[in-house]
Amino acid sequence: MAEIGERVLVHAVGRLDDGMKFLDTYKVGEPMDFVVGSRTVLPAFERAVSQMAPGERAIVRLAPEEGYGAYDESLIEEVPAAEFPRADQLPVGQFIEIALPEDSIRVKVLPPKDGMVRFDHNHELAGRDLIFDIELVGIVEEDAIEREKHPAGCGCGCDRLKESLRS
Repeated sequence: MAEIGERVLVHAVGRLDDGMKFLDTYKVGEPMDFVVGSRTVLPAFERAVSQMAPGERAIVRLAPEEGYGAYDESLIEEVPAAEFPRADQLPVGQFIEIALPEDSIRVKVLPPKDGMVRFDHNHELAGRDLIFDIELVGIVEEDAIEREKHPAGCGCGCDRLKESLRS
């Protein structure tokens, strides 16, 4: 079983009920690499992996609440078209990046309505059940030197172990 703080290699195919794939590490040609407990993947996905042994496969179905949340109508933003540059050229139905002063956000362009440009801030998989076919390829064994290179708060728990050894 993969424990918190262990680095794992996982192949996964993620799909929706209609069969549409949104993730396929086999097609990419290399497995996902993450530390159990680091919160770099969905918590329910991480829980499933932590209950697997190397070489084991599992099919896991996540409800929207375990994935990207329920679809939230309040996350639709409306901006007057006159205030948005080239509003008439926005690709309706597509995702775009909008630059902000300190960051950028990815939004879906909805059809305009009543002179307003509309952006959907929901994750594209919000409100959808997610089905993952997961294979735990292996658990990466790190030696003490590799573990010592981890930054503080990396999520694997090694910083807590280092602190306890100092006490």
